[in-house]
Amino acid sequence: MVGSTAFLFPGQGSQKVGMGRALHDASAEARAVFAEADEALGFSVSRLCFEGPEAELTLTANAQPAILTVSVAALRVLRARTSISPVAVAGHSLGEYSALVAAGALRFADAVRIVNLRGKFMQEAVPAGVGAMAAILGLGADEVAAVCQEVGGAEVVSPANLNGGGQVVIAGHKAAVERAGQAAKARGAKRVVPLAVSAPFHCALMQPAAERLAAELARVEIAPLAAPVVTNVEAAPNQDPGRVRELLTRQVTAPVRWEESVQRLAATGVTAAIEVGAGNVLAGLVRRIAPAIEVQSAGDPEAIDALARAGLGEAKTHA
Repeated sequence: MVGSTAFLFPGQGSQKVGMGRALHDASAEARAVFAEADEALGFSVSRLCFEGPEAELTLTANAQPAILTVSVAALRVLRARTSISPVAVAGHSLGEYSALVAAGALRFADAVRIVNLRGKFMQEAVPAGVGAMAAILGLGADEVAAVCQEVGGAEVVSPANLNGGGQVVIAGHKAAVERAGQAAKARGAKRVVPLAVSAPFHCALMQPAAERLAAELARVEIAPLAAPVVTNVEAAPNQDPGRVRELLTRQVTAPVRWEESVQRLAATGVTAAIEVGAGNVLAGLVRRIAPAIEVQSAGDPEAIDALARAGLGEAKTHA
């Protein structure tokens, strides 16, 4: 089972005040990660994680480095306590940066700085109130795409997150998103849930952010990947360091093909997955998309100790 394990990393929305504190308090490896993040960013993202306030933690430019930091802290503790070696890694949107750190392609200090900028660029790409996102439940991805095409007109609306389990998130101009939601209900969608987000991610309105991000990524070193990353853009494994910048740039405006990514992992023989970091959103999605994959979470010391006791890799003693 260990030989066919994938590591999965959560994206924006998994943040909550208090996240990572137990890891920090229990592990020298985790404390080192939080200290490195604070130094790289020039502000205390650790304080934001542990104490909030929630409104500040939720800001896109803060939430992205905060989630990445907790994911990498959990990863370092997991590696200190077990010898689990993933055959592949993947992350949901922002989580792809955590996956690239896990694969050795990005240095953590570079990644945390880049995602802070990525969050700022995404926030600044569209004026507040112009864009929106909504989750459409109970309608197939193809039908949602058709609805968006029908009602978009001169405005942007398109699938942003193909999450699986009958959940597709759409993004674009506020009025177009509302029209698409109404049309989706008319086609039989069970529910349409407006999302409390600060910008319409993963759609064409994010092009200015993609261009600014590309310029920053050009200055970052990409190292060889120790494991393939199943990318959001292609839902296919990439182990070519020369493609990482392009795929991360395209990711800003392209839909997150999460359902296909999980299916690809299953098709390549992955039988177990560990969600590394805050929350368990991805674990829930994996159970709906590929029930044969045994999925567990590793976001706190107790969960990681349980994985060690279960014999997932050779358990190591506490340092």
